[in-house]
Amino acid sequence: MTIARTPGEPESPLLEDTIDHRGRPARRSTAGGWRSANFIICFEVAERFAYYGIQANLINYLTGRLGLSMATAAENVNIWTGTGSLLPLVGAFVADSYLGRYPSIVIATFLYILVLILGGLGLLTLSAMLSSPSTYDCQKSNQITSCSPPQLQIILFFFSLYLIPIGQGGHKPCTQAFGADQFDGRNQEESKAKSSFFNWWYFGVSFGTVISYTVLSYIQENLSWGLGFGIPCIVMTAGLLIFLLGNSTYRYSVKKDEKSPFVRIGKVLIGVAKNWRIMPSSVVSQELAAIDGLVENGGQYIIDDVEEAKAVLRLFPIWVTCLGYAIVFAQSSTFFTKQGVTMDRSIGWGIDIPAASLQAFISLSIVIIVPIYDRILVPTAKALTGKPSGITMLQRIGTGMFLSTIAMIVSALVEAKRLETAQEYKLVDMPDATLPMSVWWLLPQYILFGVSDVFTVIGLPEFFYDQVPNEFRSVGIALYLSIFGLGSFLSSFLISAIEKATSGDGHDSWFNDNLNRAHLDYYYWVLAGVSAVGLSLYLYFAKSYIYNKGSIL
Repeated sequence: MTIARTPGEPESPLLEDTIDHRGRPARRSTAGGWRSANFIICFEVAERFAYYGIQANLINYLTGRLGLSMATAAENVNIWTGTGSLLPLVGAFVADSYLGRYPSIVIATFLYILVLILGGLGLLTLSAMLSSPSTYDCQKSNQITSCSPPQLQIILFFFSLYLIPIGQGGHKPCTQAFGADQFDGRNQEESKAKSSFFNWWYFGVSFGTVISYTVLSYIQENLSWGLGFGIPCIVMTAGLLIFLLGNSTYRYSVKKDEKSPFVRIGKVLIGVAKNWRIMPSSVVSQELAAIDGLVENGGQYIIDDVEEAKAVLRLFPIWVTCLGYAIVFAQSSTFFTKQGVTMDRSIGWGIDIPAASLQAFISLSIVIIVPIYDRILVPTAKALTGKPSGITMLQRIGTGMFLSTIAMIVSALVEAKRLETAQEYKLVDMPDATLPMSVWWLLPQYILFGVSDVFTVIGLPEFFYDQVPNEFRSVGIALYLSIFGLGSFLSSFLISAIEKATSGDGHDSWFNDNLNRAHLDYYYWVLAGVSAVGLSLYLYFAKSYIYNKGSIL
């Protein structure tokens, strides 16, 4: 997939602010492009394998080995996931303001491995091996097992668990931005390749995730939690070695000797606050009109800085309206997994598949759909619309948001069917019994999640990377990640609020530990409504969004 030079084309420097590994101006024929991107994608596959090796089965570990209630466990998973998606804002700030993307990746990954993997996952391994369920003080009440693990194990587990997002803070925003940096957005062919890069990036990540969900989930549930938490250490180390092998092929951005982009834009935004009185009614229109006023009245504000501030502010409505999608996104690793535990997971020969492994169908759907999207749908849409990417980035994101709303409707209907089955076979008060309902009933919602990801989760990083100023590219990726971070926190808050509102007074909570008495179907209908409202607001703002000049759309 290497982009070749046109015969006879002079081998001129690619960009003034781009160099190769020897510090010379980078040339298109020897640096960057797919030759470099492939190393970076392989590196990210290893990191995601390590991360999802822990995240996929975390709720079962919390409710099983640590004895937490289902609602509390779901809240903990969401908070942990949210922390890992918000900390990249800090890492991106450091990278774009001081260190640069490549040094930030190397430093953060060494920390990830030496401190968080060998230390953090080592502690996860230790806490998983300290004791077994048989040594806990377990009592049975109403046929629901309640276990109290040693306090030391709980402390070790959560301490090590929260070391991991700290390492991710520097790794996640910079790696994808650095990969996209290998393509020149001002060159027509490489601009198309950059759009394709985001597709194949997520394809690779999803491929690694499929293996993690299936292999590691099986090891954790059937062999050893310690081994299942320990394997990612080795995989992450191998990923770093692959990344370093590509050093001689990368294009490296040169930091300009000028003020931090945050300082420049911050100065403009302070000016906006002073100009706030002379505004139209719309919030976004107010901000943009105030910024234009700075140029008209000003002298002390550089036009480029003002345009950068306007570009950042235009992203705010899109960012906010995608939060509904992020709340829905958080469900697949929590309640979906707990539903699967209660259902018939037999595939014959006495083998039961782990409930957490069903998440692999999200990634498997992505692995199947991405090549179809990139090689068939995009060329077809391009022929119809004339746009390089077939459809605009915002159209792509909106399509995925619509599909996620449908996924929640399907989830609500399937859960209602599961509850009906429990009542029909008089298993409502037997939470440990397997319902005579195949776990494959959950498959459509997992597949819909995967297809929606192809549109929204791939479209969002491309959009934020493309629409922020050049020096904000790591921050652009971090902004996309922060949508899912805040979405996870909002999901946790929503669960907590509903738990308090629906429990007590002799009523069963929607999140009752006995899932046969819970009402996840009601919760899914609420999420479908939240998603629909978010989509409606998104369409309103996306319709009037003005892309940056030179955007590949």
